[in-house]
Amino acid sequence: MNTATQNLENDHVYILRLTDVMAAMVMKQSTNIDDFELVVNLIRKFADGFHHAKEEDLLFPKMGEKGFSPLQGPVAVMLHEHVQGRAYVQGMLEGIRLLRRGKSEAIDEVYRNMAGYAQLLQSHIGKENNILFRMADQALTSEEQAGLLAKFAEVEKIIDTEYNSENSIAKIERLAAIYL
Repeated sequence: MNTATQNLENDHVYILRLTDVMAAMVMKQSTNIDDFELVVNLIRKFADGFHHAKEEDLLFPKMGEKGFSPLQGPVAVMLHEHVQGRAYVQGMLEGIRLLRRGKSEAIDEVYRNMAGYAQLLQSHIGKENNILFRMADQALTSEEQAGLLAKFAEVEKIIDTEYNSENSIAKIERLAAIYL
């Protein structure tokens, strides 16, 4: 049976691929501003806007109904790390804006924030896949998992078509072909 947690883990495969691309962009010292902006858009619209919305708006509240507090414990840690990730994205955006204005030294800000985001998300996804989602699997009934999965499908229908799952995965794979 396909479950809500499996659906989220499937997203993680591609988000991890994106973090690998980001790490490679830093290592290879890419200066391609368009690719930097594509990475930010993929994070904002796919990883954060779509995937984290499924977690924050649907899974975590359902786990809250089962006694998992959003103020302490594993759900709270995941929420805090989502906030940290958004701060890294903001740092990338600021660096990109400066690069667009000809401030070449801003590349270091882009690299620092890309590397930080990649490291954070790799650790974060490990915790979700191996700890939090296993807890959810124990706490949620088959019906609750199916209900969440149906709501995830509704979220997919309302996101920006350019960054729906299929198109985001294609964009990630295009970047991977360049950098990995």
